[in-house]
Amino acid sequence: MANIAQPSVQSLLIEMQFNGQALSTGTAFVVQTAKGPHLITNRHNVTGRRQDTNAPLSPTGGLPNEIAIVHNRKNFLGQWLFKKESLYVGETPRWREHPTLGAKADFVALPLTDLADVEVYPYDPANPGPAIFVGAADTVSVIGFPFGMTAGGAFAVWATGFLASEPVVDFNDLPIQLIDCRSRQGQSGSPVIAYRSGGMVAMADGGAAAFSGPVSKFIGIYSGRINAESDIGIVWKASAVQQLIASL
Repeated sequence: MANIAQPSVQSLLIEMQFNGQALSTGTAFVVQTAKGPHLITNRHNVTGRRQDTNAPLSPTGGLPNEIAIVHNRKNFLGQWLFKKESLYVGETPRWREHPTLGAKADFVALPLTDLADVEVYPYDPANPGPAIFVGAADTVSVIGFPFGMTAGGAFAVWATGFLASEPVVDFNDLPIQLIDCRSRQGQSGSPVIAYRSGGMVAMADGGAAAFSGPVSKFIGIYSGRINAESDIGIVWKASAVQQLIASL
């Protein structure tokens, strides 16, 4: 992908709607599953409700029944097309939740039914990337669409910060790690990656490896800040996302 970093197109701008009326924006990405491509985003995006209080997120009080996705156009890098997916069949949600955590996990998988002329650039949480070392205070990037903004066209915005907790530790006894990053509304559902531009890179086994170009490792999915006054953000771990994918 000449001159464009692949993560810039792997993040997809989404808009939650009720019968075509815009309610909010967010971020999503695609994964491949045994049942075909699925969209991964936050549960609170598709429910339109806060995870903690269940209160509606939109100031209108509206709840989404469909999601508009800005997809990459097939064979035309730098061009995009809009697709819509229903969130319900009748009153039954189409999305799937984590097989054991259920509604506690703020991420879901939605099957994609309309991919005509779409180029898919999926993440694979089962194979998140080279075993580069990512520990506390190492840099990570949240790649999404703050306030629904793009970096031009529908290319994603990179917000870079630092891992704020030990990767092997679970925050609040859930498969969550923390980051210190100025992420904001609209980035919910963003993939979080460790991106290295190349050269000598520290590896998880304690050694180092030389890479001739950029490498990245999928860390998880961003789902918001611990509170409105903090830049500490919540990232659901790649292993938990893979558990959801494996259950489909």
